[in-house]
Amino acid sequence: MTTMPVEGVRRPAWAEISSSAIAHNVRVIKSLLGGTLFCAVVKANGYGHGAQLAAKAALDGGADSLAVAIVDEGIELRGSGVSAPILLLAEIPPDTIADALSHSLTLTIGSLEGARAAVASAERLGGLHRVHLKIDTGMHRMGVAPELVDEVVDVLLAASNIDLEGVYTHFSVADGSSSTDREFTRSQIARFDAVVRSLEARDVRVRLVHAANSAGALGYPSARLSMARIGLALYGYLPEQWLASPLQEHAMTLRSALTLRARVVAVRRVEAGERPSYGRRRALERPATIATVPFGYADGYPRRLFGAGAEVLINQRRYPLAGSVTMDQLLVDVGDDEVHPGDEVVLLGRQGEQEITADDWARWAETITWEILCGIGARVPRVLVD
Repeated sequence: MTTMPVEGVRRPAWAEISSSAIAHNVRVIKSLLGGTLFCAVVKANGYGHGAQLAAKAALDGGADSLAVAIVDEGIELRGSGVSAPILLLAEIPPDTIADALSHSLTLTIGSLEGARAAVASAERLGGLHRVHLKIDTGMHRMGVAPELVDEVVDVLLAASNIDLEGVYTHFSVADGSSSTDREFTRSQIARFDAVVRSLEARDVRVRLVHAANSAGALGYPSARLSMARIGLALYGYLPEQWLASPLQEHAMTLRSALTLRARVVAVRRVEAGERPSYGRRRALERPATIATVPFGYADGYPRRLFGAGAEVLINQRRYPLAGSVTMDQLLVDVGDDEVHPGDEVVLLGRQGEQEITADDWARWAETITWEILCGIGARVPRVLVD
């Protein structure tokens, strides 16, 4: 039996997803890619934005295909009416291959055993099924070692039900700006190029050759090849700020697609010296009004943000947290300002001239922007805007 996560639709906290921002980001990146195909990565619930919403917006913006991490993500998109190609970005267990192929998901082959399992399943199902061969050029997470490629390719080419549509690799430090990182990324490109040339020497010419993620597409034009897999940039964020250069050269910017909003549900006046929330971690230096906001670490607001000095926006002003983040709620110190139940709170996004970004959260939490976005809880409803 399949159960769906509960969304808090009766609770004043929600995520707004801008379809126009996602479509804008697709168009911006495509203008840099030229003839390179755009594969929109919508795994992990569309990086926290909602997979179905992100997929539709990306395709409407001109994306050529989609990519997910697990079979269930691909099946969910097929169930929502998506007919575009969907690539599985990892080799999947043998007992899930039939489900993937029956939903027209493109398999990743990352091992000899995986190739044999895919061939066996495709033969049982009949028809022709697309696969992409993943090459390990140095990340060492998944993929076929270059010296084993011929053996794996032989298995795939011998199967009448397998269409070897693509070959690809994945970068591990394409976002790094150091000379060491850049040298390693260039070495990955060179190793991958050597594999592709060796296949061409065998007259194995696949239709899709791809290596670039968001960082690779922005920072390494030679890695754009016939397709690029765009994840973080699709949602309006750069892996690192140095990668803004190619956008700035063309006077283009990305637009963040997600805003987290809530409403104040309670206010109370508290005397100096009181220590709000669990742990009583910090005493108030002066009397203050404390606003309660219905959003907590179960919704994806990292607990460590309190100690890092995180802020929220209320009535276009920035306010600090008053105590530890709890599972379902935040306490905000609004000082002597007039704040009422029902006032809008922006946790992530823009309010007036003020803005708090996922990059800010990542800096406060000492983590990466990807983790912040993907960590937004399932019970936070995603609301499509524009």
